[in-house]
Amino acid sequence: MYYFTSDYTTGCTPEILEVLGATNLEETSGYGEDAYCEAARALIQKECGRPDADVYFMMAGTQTNLTIISASLRPFHGVYGTARSHINTHEAGAIERSGHKVLVVPDEDGKITAAQIVAEQEKYLHDPSREHIVMPKMVYISQPTETGTLYSKKELEDLYAVCKQYNLYLFIDGARLGYGLTSPACDFTMQDIANNCDVFYIGGTKCGMLFGEAAVVLNPAIKEDFIPLMKQCGSVLAKGRLLGIQFEAMFTNGLYYRICKQGIDTAMQIKAVLKECGFEFLTDSPTNQQFIIITKEMYEKINSHFKLGLYENLPDGRVAARICTSWSTSQDAVDKLCKFIKEL
Repeated sequence: MYYFTSDYTTGCTPEILEVLGATNLEETSGYGEDAYCEAARALIQKECGRPDADVYFMMAGTQTNLTIISASLRPFHGVYGTARSHINTHEAGAIERSGHKVLVVPDEDGKITAAQIVAEQEKYLHDPSREHIVMPKMVYISQPTETGTLYSKKELEDLYAVCKQYNLYLFIDGARLGYGLTSPACDFTMQDIANNCDVFYIGGTKCGMLFGEAAVVLNPAIKEDFIPLMKQCGSVLAKGRLLGIQFEAMFTNGLYYRICKQGIDTAMQIKAVLKECGFEFLTDSPTNQQFIIITKEMYEKINSHFKLGLYENLPDGRVAARICTSWSTSQDAVDKLCKFIKEL
């Protein structure tokens, strides 16, 4: 059986496993106060071109989203996100449980536009009862989005300019950032990301690490008391060096980009075959997630040999199925899936 359900079905890249094994019996300080975490922070600051950035290592995406949003917002603040955004769909109400409402913005391609935020903010500011409702304070986006699409550099710049105009924080969820940065449609760099938001994180769990995300905090207002909030959110790992070791390996000699490109290359091969065979797509994704619209019968037929993700049941009875590749997707698996699709 071949798995195309997600980008974290395997362990980690061998380079990381080798370093973890070699350093296993070393004794270091805990809680991220070790030489490996310090080295990883310096590498990430350099990659972002932001020596002023605070970098914190956490274990998982939901935990990172919860910590960043908790650190940024006061109890009466809310956060804008799309209907499909991770904080609105796949985090079991973690953000709402912390007291912050997710303010849903409609979307067609997974993205929030600057014009939408202008419209929402003007509506809020001119509401005569605004003192009685949740105050928007943050815009949350994913890069790539939940449906695999990408914000262009211009879209990020426009969105950040509007956020600054209305005194909103812009938070970029980069759980799959490596796949965005290695996409053929990418026109931005890590430095562009860092210079067009208040806080973002670099995903490791979905990009070749055993686990781990690196929060990059840029706005001084969010930095204050960040570590106590990490503790409250369960985000501080006692054996913190396990995170530092992995991120140091990832940002040494371009490993992060090299391995993520494998996920993009394999996804583009599959996408080309799907288009050739006339499949309909939910979105035009240039990243490692491809969403095809098929009948339930076809989904079951493919899924009996190649595990896909059932993303959405559509009104017409068909389904949107996700084919997700990763840094570890083999050419053999891709060839067999493509051959199977062509023979359907």
